[in-house]
Amino acid sequence: MTTYRPSPARPGGARRANVRLKSLLLAGLIGWSGVWAPAFASTETAVQAGVETSIRAAVEAWLKGKYKVDGIARTPIAGLYEVRLGTDLIYVDEKASHALIEGQMIDLKTSRNLTRERTEEFSSINFRDLPLQLAFRQVQGNGRRVMAIFEDPNCGFCRKMRGELVAVKDVTIHTFVLPILSPDSEVKSRNALCAPDKVKAWNDLMVAGKAAPTASPSCDAPIARLKELGRTLGVSGTPTVFFPNGKRLTGYAPAAQFEKMLEENNRP
Repeated sequence: MTTYRPSPARPGGARRANVRLKSLLLAGLIGWSGVWAPAFASTETAVQAGVETSIRAAVEAWLKGKYKVDGIARTPIAGLYEVRLGTDLIYVDEKASHALIEGQMIDLKTSRNLTRERTEEFSSINFRDLPLQLAFRQVQGNGRRVMAIFEDPNCGFCRKMRGELVAVKDVTIHTFVLPILSPDSEVKSRNALCAPDKVKAWNDLMVAGKAAPTASPSCDAPIARLKELGRTLGVSGTPTVFFPNGKRLTGYAPAAQFEKMLEENNRP
């Protein structure tokens, strides 16, 4: 990811660059890959030089120099500016302290997704009401920090997060298997849940890609109850994490960020 504009001689390069940028911007959030020519694009030259310079510097610093700003324009909303990155648009305030990206408000100094944080506040649960008997438990270190996670065996971000979770210290992980992504998710889930050592079978599957042996027909894996639990809690995507204070994290969070969230959300 060295330059934003791919060579015209490489078909598909623009699309690949666009995908890479969206991944960087939203860290796993689903983005829109269409191209839109805004009605106010012709006003780019009307932006005051000082404002343009400060916005450009702030955004490029946030992107760590991996992408360049291609244009800055006023919008119909006072104090809000359009920033063009190839065919992607984000919107920033005049001081470039916050940005709107695909409807999400991002703090450019801390990279906190303020929209997601507020949404997670509204969707909190009573952790004590979780039917932990449907999950399997993995204790690492002294297990003082607690979390519950919903994962699908075919979820790429679940695999990535699971690979990082096995290195987290002093945590108790309650794993709820939620096969919702593809037809064979239930088969993989059932095999893991019917294994003698569920924790090992799941970690082998998610981290090493080693599937568990085919389950016996007599094994009663609670797949239907797990799916109903997911619907009841409004878990529509994986991974989804719940902390003891009831807050939820929807989607993948980088290891350092997740470690901080785990610690903060386990405080009395």
